[in-house]
Amino acid sequence: MLSVSAFHPSPVKLRPSLYSISCPIPSSLSPSLNRRIPSRRALSVRSIDAAQLYDYESKLAVEFQNAQKLKIAIIGFGNFGQFLARTLVRQGHDVLAHSRSDYSHTARRLGVSFFPNPDDLCEEHPEIILLCTSIISTEQVLLSLPLQRLKRSTLVVDVLSVKEFPKNLLLEALPSDFDIICSHPMFGPESARRGWSGLTFVYDKVRIGDEESKIARCEKFLNIFAREGCRMVEMTCADHDRYSAESQFITHTVGRVLEMLMLESTPINTKGYESLLELVDNTSGDSFDLYYGLFMFNKNSLEMLERLDLAFEALRKQLIGRLHDVVRKQFFDNAGKMQNGNHVVLNNAQNGAPLLLSSKESSDVARLYKSNNSSQFDENSKLKIAIIGFGNFGQFLAKTIVRQGHKVSAYSRTDYSDVAQELGVSYFNDADDLCEQHPEVILLCTSILSTEKVLKSLPVQRLKRSTLFVDVLSVKEFPRNLFLQHLPPCFDILCTHPMFGPESGKNGWKGLPFVFDKVRVGNDELRLSRCARFLDIFASEGCQMVEMSCAQHDWHAAGSQFITHTTGRFLEKLGLEATPINTKGYETLLSLVENTAGDSFDLYYGLFMYNINAMEQLQRLDLAFESLKKQLFGRLHGVYRKQLFENTEQLHDMPKRPLLPETSEVK
Repeated sequence: MLSVSAFHPSPVKLRPSLYSISCPIPSSLSPSLNRRIPSRRALSVRSIDAAQLYDYESKLAVEFQNAQKLKIAIIGFGNFGQFLARTLVRQGHDVLAHSRSDYSHTARRLGVSFFPNPDDLCEEHPEIILLCTSIISTEQVLLSLPLQRLKRSTLVVDVLSVKEFPKNLLLEALPSDFDIICSHPMFGPESARRGWSGLTFVYDKVRIGDEESKIARCEKFLNIFAREGCRMVEMTCADHDRYSAESQFITHTVGRVLEMLMLESTPINTKGYESLLELVDNTSGDSFDLYYGLFMFNKNSLEMLERLDLAFEALRKQLIGRLHDVVRKQFFDNAGKMQNGNHVVLNNAQNGAPLLLSSKESSDVARLYKSNNSSQFDENSKLKIAIIGFGNFGQFLAKTIVRQGHKVSAYSRTDYSDVAQELGVSYFNDADDLCEQHPEVILLCTSILSTEKVLKSLPVQRLKRSTLFVDVLSVKEFPRNLFLQHLPPCFDILCTHPMFGPESGKNGWKGLPFVFDKVRVGNDELRLSRCARFLDIFASEGCQMVEMSCAQHDWHAAGSQFITHTTGRFLEKLGLEATPINTKGYETLLSLVENTAGDSFDLYYGLFMYNINAMEQLQRLDLAFESLKKQLFGRLHGVYRKQLFENTEQLHDMPKRPLLPETSEVK
């Protein structure tokens, strides 16, 4: 409320104002006005305090906020303890800390009171003791705390990655009037760097007193995480450890095995391989002690390690067994031919294949392909493309090729005429009929295993002599050598690998890698233009165009694509399922299993059989897994050995006892 007094004093008695503005009358005003207004009286503005109601509400809010504050002591002020402290301090809680290492400077910077002596900390009577120690040191730290200096009603909370071990330890070591919550924030400084919203917080109210104050304190502590948007999951410690062995331990094991392979980003990363690289980054940041604790203090982990071992061994036997069948079949077929007196020619595409360099050698390092043509197709840029092998992948490519205005025909051993008609594709049940249409491009979309057979069966003599042959296989040296060996030199050859499929490319091809090698393309303008127009099908869709040699592709693919499929397939054999406490890393593995399980075993076997680098990668993966197991069991053996020798030393220190009682001589 404002009051303006200019000529007459106000009849209302106003409360003294904090602000008063005097406005003297300027001399420039007319003399008559100056005569009527005494010079000593000034225009003043006075305010009445109208914020009393707001002060009262603000006071209530402050009182409520203070009522929610907790006095929390963090025991173990390392990386994770500091990580939690930042949020606790920001929420307004009074935070104390103690650690064996001196973190006083860090604590001061975070607004935390640091105590080098645990007695001093306990005498401050914190409401909550938050144990942020490592799994291995938890028991030692807990037993060293001067619990007698704490209030008898103190709430003790742990944040370990296993739960039955701390539950039993706390129940055994703490007096019965102490409250206990076993919790597991399933995130850390790396995974929660953008906040805790949506991340899982698991807890078990192991022992909470019936008093209203104890119940309220428990809820206030849990509300710290709920306020940040955590997904609050209440479950027993036993259920947590069962789910954790299936998800968290498996995730860390796979991440550490892959870390030993020293995986690196390649110019032809798939989405699955990038998820594995991210998994390695997330797990390698954790200490081996944390991983060893997941194994040592979770009774379910050993079973999961054995299942993982059996799954990998089963997959390896499946691969090697199939390879053995192929070699055995070839051996007996060749033996039969030799008995008939025929000359045996081994169908090894990598031996004796003529080496023909392309007119322009592929770059030693991948580079982006930039098409010189416009992405808008006119009549002159349309191609006549024949797809050989009109299965799932052939149909997937046909949709985009037709949409771009190209004329597409198809042939396959299975009758897909209805699907072809729906897609706007001309379907031929006879390969001769298709070839007589003189397509400019033959696009082979067959499986790796059937490629050679299909290529040999094609009536290439009915094609124009300048036809461009293109493959889309997941390996490249095999089709390259096959084309060079079986196609007349007048045919052009382009080896490609769209590193996506119906699932990963369902939302478009933008940014997805398309690898190609111009193995043999004629120098005349028409052939060069045709090759460029075909590549522009993918470039115009936004693909990342990567030109590299077939040998380079297979070297990179063995280290990325084969490893990705192998990891997905042996995890599939474990029958992994979503749990109520999925971590981001575990969800990555579930997604990987889903993506790789959708592909046929023939595709995976082809990656192994027709890539000379795959066997080496399989052996490296096997050695890495064995090395990790030895590291785990070696450390476990060291613990038992230490306990054995400590017990032996204690026996040596005890007085010796005679084996038999001494008998007195009989006289």
